[in-house]
Amino acid sequence: MQKIDVFSLFIAMTLNLSIMAVALPYFMGRVNRAARYAQTGIVLQTAGWICLFSSSAVERGGWADHLLSTLAMGCVSSGMVFNAMAFQIWCGRMVAVRAPITIAVLMTTGYSIGFSDYPFRVGWANGLLALQIATVVADLCRPPKVAVGRWRWLLIICLTIQMIVLACRAVLGAFYTAEFPNFFGPYLVNRVFALSSNSMMVLSVVAILLAHRDEAARELERLATLDGLTGALNRRAWLLQSGIELAGSVRYRQPIGLLLLDLDYFKQINDTHGHAVGDRALQLFVTGLRTVSRTGDLFCRYGGEEFCVLLKCADLASVTAYDQRMRQWLAQHSPQELGFKLSYSAGITMREHDGDTIDTMLQRADVALYEAKSQGRGCTLASPVRLSA
Repeated sequence: MQKIDVFSLFIAMTLNLSIMAVALPYFMGRVNRAARYAQTGIVLQTAGWICLFSSSAVERGGWADHLLSTLAMGCVSSGMVFNAMAFQIWCGRMVAVRAPITIAVLMTTGYSIGFSDYPFRVGWANGLLALQIATVVADLCRPPKVAVGRWRWLLIICLTIQMIVLACRAVLGAFYTAEFPNFFGPYLVNRVFALSSNSMMVLSVVAILLAHRDEAARELERLATLDGLTGALNRRAWLLQSGIELAGSVRYRQPIGLLLLDLDYFKQINDTHGHAVGDRALQLFVTGLRTVSRTGDLFCRYGGEEFCVLLKCADLASVTAYDQRMRQWLAQHSPQELGFKLSYSAGITMREHDGDTIDTMLQRADVALYEAKSQGRGCTLASPVRLSA
């Protein structure tokens, strides 16, 4: 430990950070907010360390030392704020970093004001950096809103180690200044900090890359299950989930209904108003389905202008009421949004026996839908009884 060159270790860490600041955008891409926040955090921390090293090359205690050291503290603490925002997004939470931001402002301001008092500025900066990291660790320890990998625990371990070392440096710098007179001196706490910073920084970047990979995998899964235009479930995902719900209705002896809907004269809408308006009509229709659906109802864009809705724990009267709510919603909103009234034809079927499958229910609903179209469109028929017009 006595032969370890603290200054060289910090130089190596700064070079590593600089390389990662350049490499992360290449490996991650600027694809989303979390990636941009993480990249910005690394860049700011790199800038902070560069400023800190630059301050050691100027007159100690002079205005340049004061300015560069304060900039270093501001960059390092701001970098942690951006990293905290990235971590929250990767954990599926809303961005809320009031505590880290407040600590960053207090730390930088207090450091600048008390710069001439070495014990104060060392204790203040290291202590508040440790506190800032503690708030980030506490947030990471909260249960995430989405499934995450082991990167979260890797980050918790890395940040906790850094927090402990910073807290020790704060106490030693503030109350044992004679044994800890400068940042780059060959003292045990500096060596421990330099070694831990190098290793924890590398592991933290690995954790960031793993978190980004997890998010990319979730996004691919989302794209594989949703219709790109409307945001509704696509046919494949709906069939899979509907099969599970149908099996549950059989097991628990609960009614379940299926509604197959087809927009009326959709080709004419495209030919008359253009495909852009046709796309808006599809999006508006899905907005209506989302509005009138209960939690647990499954709807999808089945294909073209056809949509399917599976209503759990719903008898025939409940499915009919759903259809009426949808028609009322469209009658109210489509003239305002599209300039014309959007209507649809629909077929309804219920689970008739335990041997029913989604395919057989779709076949019955399709027959009812075909009959509704034959009777002039704009109405709903059930298999085999007429319900509404």
